Amino acid sequence: MNQSVILECRDVWKLYGPNAETFLNNTPAPKKGDLGRAGLIGAVRAANVQIFKGEIFVIMGLSGSGKSTLVRCLSRLVEPTAGEIHFEGENLLNMTDKELIQIRRSKMGMVFQQFALLPHLTVLENAAFPLDVQGVPKAERLARAQEVVELVGLKGREGYYPRELSGGQQQRVGIARSLAVEPDLWFLDEPFSALDPLIRREMQDEFIRLQNMLHKTIIFITHDFDEAIRLADRIAVMKDGAIQQVAKPEELVLNPATDYVAEFTRHVNRAKVITAAALAEPLSGDSFSGSIPANATIETIGDRVEAAEHPFHVEQDGKVIGQITRSAVIDVLVGRR
Repeated sequence: MNQSVILECRDVWKLYGPNAETFLNNTPAPKKGDLGRAGLIGAVRAANVQIFKGEIFVIMGLSGSGKSTLVRCLSRLVEPTAGEIHFEGENLLNMTDKELIQIRRSKMGMVFQQFALLPHLTVLENAAFPLDVQGVPKAERLARAQEVVELVGLKGREGYYPRELSGGQQQRVGIARSLAVEPDLWFLDEPFSALDPLIRREMQDEFIRLQNMLHKTIIFITHDFDEAIRLADRIAVMKDGAIQQVAKPEELVLNPATDYVAEFTRHVNRAKVITAAALAEPLSGDSFSGSIPANATIETIGDRVEAAEHPFHVEQDGKVIGQITRSAVIDVLVGRR
């Protein structure tokens, strides 16, 4: 993963209530109790996070945890009470409305839970709409819209209206519309939560396919940990407006930073998260049944390792970093680890 930072927030706060800005000036590091006594609600509290170029960064938490508010602060759809937000090295909070609108139109894409398609426009016209707003000539915008409509698997439905589409197809149009401007940064706020489970899984698969092709920088909100671990390079867990931990899915499960994160991840199917690298032990003996990639999850290799007579090499970047044994895999599968 490319480690260059595309978006960074530094000590970002969003308070609701009387005299919020003045309160932070007088109390620069308030606790939750301080906010309550002042009649304030801390929707986002002292958020610090870096988003790396090309990664899928998932923000998750229960309803009311502040995840949607944080994302709206990151795009400045909501004005933070305090802090800094840097996009490609420039502080968004110092930009004029005109500069901000231009960045949103040309460099940011957004997909929300509500599809918000324009009912009087066809699939192709909906996908082309952001380019229409930019003043792109009709032939050029329709050609680009055709590309993204085909990209999301809706070729042949260009002339359909939203009412003629299923929920999953409507969401694909929303994704196509956000991709039409070729954004550098893509925000998705619980885009699949309104879909039934089968369509939701299908859309997750489609999303993974698109990311493998496009390599976008994505900030994805969800409250579903299974969805998060399928999609995320890293995850931020939020509670009461504060970020509890930022880590890879495996690290959240194996090394939770707080009791809340431990409870939040307690019932996760660990075989879906834990990789062979996490179970790798020093080599012992001379007999091995084969090799396992270090990033393979126990869910995908468990049957193979459990059925083998000997351990497997664990390989990373062409080098053997240890071995994985049947007993270690069984410990994960039965919940002992």
